[in-house]
Amino acid sequence: MTRAPGPGEPSPAPVEATLRVNGVAHRLHLDPRTTLLDALRERLGSMGTKKGCDRGECGACTVHVNGRRINACMTLAVMHDGDEIDTVEGLARGKDLHAVQRAFIEHDAFQCGYCTPGQIMSAVACIRECHAGSRDEIREWMSGNLCRCGAYANIVAAVEAAAGAEAANASV
Repeated sequence: MTRAPGPGEPSPAPVEATLRVNGVAHRLHLDPRTTLLDALRERLGSMGTKKGCDRGECGACTVHVNGRRINACMTLAVMHDGDEIDTVEGLARGKDLHAVQRAFIEHDAFQCGYCTPGQIMSAVACIRECHAGSRDEIREWMSGNLCRCGAYANIVAAVEAAAGAEAANASV
């Protein structure tokens, strides 16, 4: 949430920014203190990006900005004027799920599902960054994403399977 001004403190003037989310440009007038997470959820209705800790500790809000994974709660929306922002909603192509999304379903890599969007976004980045060569490497590079239900073994198995599927597709 955006902090309300204190007594006698003026509200900052809104700032105009264009957020390119999942390939669609959105021109917004934002309080300059608005986090990217709050802009995605409250202004654009992108509810797949979850607000967990709101302190950058859990990874539930992981998105990709210009191809790099970040915690959306730890950055201001106006800092991403014109950037390419990808959320979990943008991974599937119509009804065709991304390989990581399919692997999460096939390996039952979620229980309550709250952390799942951030886990999936981190897994996609982990594979793209070539950090899915072993279970230990996957655990290390996914360590910024917490799962309160403890589905870690299934998450690692899903990432490993998706990385294998992507490697097989790349060699075809």
